[in-house]
Amino acid sequence: MSIHHHHDHHHQLTYNRAFMIGIILNMGFVIVEAVFGFLTNSLALTADAGHNLSDVLGLILAWGATWLARRRPTKRYTYGLRRSSILAALLNACLLLVAMGAIAIEAIQRLSNPIPVTGNTIITVALVGIVINGITAAMFMSGKERDLNIKAAFLHMVADALVSLGVVLAGIAIITTNWLWFDPVISLIIVVVILVGTWKLLSQSLDLVLDAVPQGIDLSAVRTYLAELSGVVAVHDLHIWAMSTTESALTAHLVMLTGNPGDAFLSRIRMDLHDKFGIEHTTIQIETGNFLLPCAQKNCCD
Repeated sequence: MSIHHHHDHHHQLTYNRAFMIGIILNMGFVIVEAVFGFLTNSLALTADAGHNLSDVLGLILAWGATWLARRRPTKRYTYGLRRSSILAALLNACLLLVAMGAIAIEAIQRLSNPIPVTGNTIITVALVGIVINGITAAMFMSGKERDLNIKAAFLHMVADALVSLGVVLAGIAIITTNWLWFDPVISLIIVVVILVGTWKLLSQSLDLVLDAVPQGIDLSAVRTYLAELSGVVAVHDLHIWAMSTTESALTAHLVMLTGNPGDAFLSRIRMDLHDKFGIEHTTIQIETGNFLLPCAQKNCCD
């Protein structure tokens, strides 16, 4: 016997306004940085412009995925398009890796052949970036613990603000010391800082794509909870995976020699799994232990 639970999606935050404002502000800033980076020969500004462009694309992907995730299920996509948010997070991480790789190559070349840059200009542009990225990050702060896409957007904006601070430091160093090599060095530091955050995002995204147990859910604790339920003598085929960056699902078989305990028992399990472990979609199958399933006969059940 099975029970299915569908979370009330009306209470989810969509962040449409935050995405729209963030995209507009960052796209405008990308243009400003790219223009002044070219005019001043600043690789630090150009590097930050490239990163901000990947952020704009990432925000667009995340916004589109958030919209798709709210689409109703169809005969073809019976879960809807919830997993599009996971794919968006993965693509976002890949975009960052490509952008940072290109910037790192250019920075290494600049180290051997430094080009004069204008310190005052890059300081002014970078200060604008700190303000823009700070505002955008603040708009995503409230949802960063609930959604991997929102978390990615928040972390990128915070990283951008820190990167802009690095650009300011590069400008000051060039003005005071005329160390032209400082610009590509700051660029490489920017790349390293961003790659550290990107690696975590990539790892989490790949986990969700491969149906790993979502972070924050303890599989052993869930198994223990189910095994200790009254009348349950065995738990097998326990699976937990992410349906989206905000929703998780569980299926499990419970062996109960006393037979089906009724809908009230299953409803209590559903509510407990939601309240204790944050699992929104639950499917429980009750077995009486009178026969072995094909899976059990092949010893493939967990």
